[in-house]
Amino acid sequence: MTYTYQPRGVCSQRMTVELDHGIIRDVRVEGGCNGNLQGISRLVIGMPATEAIEKMKGIRCGGKPSSCPDQLSIALEQALARENQ
Repeated sequence: MTYTYQPRGVCSQRMTVELDHGIIRDVRVEGGCNGNLQGISRLVIGMPATEAIEKMKGIRCGGKPSSCPDQLSIALEQALARENQ
């Protein structure tokens, strides 16, 4: 299942995640810090979404209340909810 999310309060503009029975199969992020986001995306591929959420949820970027990893955790939570419907 593919899910697209529009992050809020961060530099990235769109996140697309692909889940297969709760396992992250692909992550694509548009905008933001390209190298860092490519690295994060590659690290989480093959990981259970719940594990990635636990690791990234609540991370902040500078003085912002969120970060791209935090927003990715939100995207994964929403994708999991949709996959389990």
